[in-house]
Amino acid sequence: FSRFTALASGTTTVVEIPSDYGYVVLTGIASACLLTWQSIQVGQMRKKFGIHYPTMYSQETSGNGQLFNCYQRAHQNTLESYPIFLMLLFTGGLQYPIPSALGGAVWIAGKVAYSQGYYTGDPKNRMRGSFGYLGLFVLLGSSSLFGAKLLGWY
Repeated sequence: FSRFTALASGTTTVVEIPSDYGYVVLTGIASACLLTWQSIQVGQMRKKFGIHYPTMYSQETSGNGQLFNCYQRAHQNTLESYPIFLMLLFTGGLQYPIPSALGGAVWIAGKVAYSQGYYTGDPKNRMRGSFGYLGLFVLLGSSSLFGAKLLGWY
């Protein structure tokens, strides 16, 4: 265990970081790899379809334009939820490192399936990754329990 001290309401709270927190850190790194992979996918589609920066989305609503927008949207959606994911992963992991790392891995796998579904060009196929929300709920629970413990509620 490692320790760090936090001051809360004039009292000292000692939080131990278990060695299993390394799994949480590695899950965070894996999530960065996910974002990099998605970014590369968007970049390849930009090049393939001639959609130049700073254009965010194609104006075409069918064909190659729609396909590009599906790639872009998969990446953008992940970026929109990423700060929440990281906060829940790293805070919940302080108390529950293994469940948090597993929840994070499920979220990542869900985002891969979500992306692969979107990359078909049919936005309905993105639902293949909806199981990733289960991982996010695990992270929400572990972070909530950690917060409650810090406040002495249990």
